Amino acid sequence: MMRTDRPMAWGVVGKDKPTIALQWKNLNSIPIPGPDDVVIRNEYIGLNPVDWKMIRNWPENWNIGHAPGVDGAGTVLKLGENVKSLVPGQRVAYHQDLHRNGSFASHTVVDNRALLKVPDILPLVLAAALPCPLMTAWQAIEKVPRRAEADVLITGAGGMVGRFLVQLAAQRGYRVTAMASARHHKTLRQLGAETVIACATNSSQSQFFAVFDTVNAQHAASMADLIEANGHLVCIQDRLETPPVPPFDKALSLHEVALNALFRVGTERQWVQFRQAGEGLLTMVASEKLLAPEPRIEPITALPEALEATTTQDRPLKTVIDVRYFANQE
Repeated sequence: MMRTDRPMAWGVVGKDKPTIALQWKNLNSIPIPGPDDVVIRNEYIGLNPVDWKMIRNWPENWNIGHAPGVDGAGTVLKLGENVKSLVPGQRVAYHQDLHRNGSFASHTVVDNRALLKVPDILPLVLAAALPCPLMTAWQAIEKVPRRAEADVLITGAGGMVGRFLVQLAAQRGYRVTAMASARHHKTLRQLGAETVIACATNSSQSQFFAVFDTVNAQHAASMADLIEANGHLVCIQDRLETPPVPPFDKALSLHEVALNALFRVGTERQWVQFRQAGEGLLTMVASEKLLAPEPRIEPITALPEALEATTTQDRPLKTVIDVRYFANQE
């Protein structure tokens, strides 16, 4: 293994190709930032389900060679002329715009507004694992009005987003019921869930103020009967195209979650709120006021195989790719 400063990336090879079909490429030069951008020298990449979903769905603006990847952590290398709040060498984590070249690379150009300063006591390897699941959980919990001691249900609570949601909801004073496989029940109780129930059960007699569903739209719709009148249904992994109850019946509020919406239509006020919340949450993880599982670490050369593993039922809870070193193979 050896250190490299040569720019490199894993790029997609074509539409309708399998997730594992990424091509290793050496780049001609380190990218140049736009006026409001920052070039990050990546040290670690956090893998997320959205990464393989985007590869399979192939957005219209992607071309062959596009580098996927939404989450990364590293140090600031180059600043655009308008960027005044950061300095070279600063440790940052980020959630990238889905329409730009992403974190599956040695260097990534990121809008400076999306960069989260990483506390000195938080290892970058853990910081890379956090932006997508942690900020998704934050955005989801922010959708719902605060009501102390209200009952909420979190489905798919054994995953990364679900685990953060359980903790954030408990810290806000909600009474949390977590739905997950039995192997996660002990951990979820330790994270703050008062009640845990098995997946695929609708036997609960409770009526919930809010349901946070991390499974899919069909599953979210099936939870509607468990929500009280004027309650909230937050669909995190999908979108409810059709209301799950008749009009003027329960009068449910339906919510969708999309971190990348800020890149399209976010205001400066919203970006400030995003950074403040994100940096505050990273500090909470660093001080263990929010608990995050240790990720599995794989080398940059194993990225396609590690990404493919995230599509399987027995996938690791979280995988982080080490970008700092690579096998000297041509």
